[in-house]
Parts: sequence; C-alpha cells; structure tokens
Amino acid sequence: MTEEVAKQRGLIRRLYDWMLHWADSKYGLLALVGLSFAESSFFPIPPDVLLIALVLGAPTRWYNYAFWCTLASVAGGLAGYGIGVFAWDTMGRWIVENVAHVTLVDVNGRLDIALPSYLVSSMGSSLGGEYLFQVYDYWNAWIVFIFGLTPLPYKLTTITAGVAHINLPIFLMASFAARACRFFVVAWLLHKWGPPAKEFIDKYFNILCISFVVLLIGGFAVLKFVF
Repeated sequence: MTEEVAKQRGLIRRLYDWMLHWADSKYGLLALVGLSFAESSFFPIPPDVLLIALVLGAPTRWYNYAFWCTLASVAGGLAGYGIGVFAWDTMGRWIVENVAHVTLVDVNGRLDIALPSYLVSSMGSSLGGEYLFQVYDYWNAWIVFIFGLTPLPYKLTTITAGVAHINLPIFLMASFAARACRFFVVAWLLHKWGPPAKEFIDKYFNILCISFVVLLIGGFAVLKFVF
C-alpha cells in the first residue's frame, strides 16, 4: 500500500467516524439532510452510513429519515447536475477524478468514463456501450434511475447527467424514483428486522442492487426488441 493510498483511506475512515457521531446527536436528522445533499455532488461517503445508524437508534422514525434523505439527495443531485452543465471542465472533472476516484479517458475525441467490468460483462450489449456517455446516448434519462440504484457514486451520475444535458424534469423524476427506492428499502429493512438487517445490508446490498439493475436493463432490452 502506497503512502498516498494510506492517507486517503485514513481520511475516509475519519469522515466515516465523523458521520456516525451525528447519530448520537440531537442534530442527527439535520446532519443526514446536509450529508445527503453533499454526497450527490461532492462528498465521498454515501448517506446510507448515517441513515442506518439513525434508523437503528429510532426504528419508528424510519419513514421520516428515508423521506428527508431522499429529498436532500435529489436536491444535491440538482447541484451536481448544475456542476456538469456549467463547471465540468473545472470543478466537475476534479470531483470525478479526485473524489469519485474515476479515471477519464479519451473516446473518439470525447472524455468518457469506463464502466466497471462487472456491469459490462453482466449486461453485455443491452447496456449500450462500455463507456458512460455511450450509455447515456443509448438509454438517456433511464441511466439516471438505473445507476442511482447501484453502488456507483451518485455524484458521478448527477454530474455526468448535466454534461450529457439530460432533460432536467426527467432527471429530477428519475433521481427521486431511484433514491426513494434505495433509501426507503434500506430504512424499512432496518425498521423490520433491526441489527440483523444491517448485517444483511452490509454483506449483500451491493449484490442485490446490481442483480436488480441487471434484471431491469434486461427487461428494457426485451421491450426494445419487441417494440
């Protein structure tokens, strides 16, 4: 492990612990709103960390936490979209490369982002390409909803959606649907089963998200073929 990687991991660990400390504070909900907003445009850690801790501490408030987490995430997504539209060459590219830690590559004269191999291999040609903007060209706003459900950094989706000039009202609707699905499912599982649900989420949530997305895109591909 290089010294730079060790420093990055140390910083992430401190941010993670800092997020969790808000769960024991009277400002927990306010912190959840602020961090959910920030994560959609520039903050490196997803709000699920604090959402899980808050719901475990007050299971009957699961709906309230999920609702405000969703609204704040969509509002932050709008900020990320704005970065993509107005500040891609400065702030946007810096966030993608230094916060999301994603490498930009030149594809036919356009900076693009290579998609994870597990997505490309599992979805094949139905994805529309091996690079993010190729997928935007193929799926348009659907990709905002689909990637909003995956473990991919949401800021990556919101900023690049702005670069791709996805229709703004459709972007907002897709963002709300995706984030509501994610946060309400997590909060409900914790409300229903408590700490065992946290263990399940920690172990399998990413796999379940990817599996759902694979099935979703497969369904869309069938519809495109039929109609």
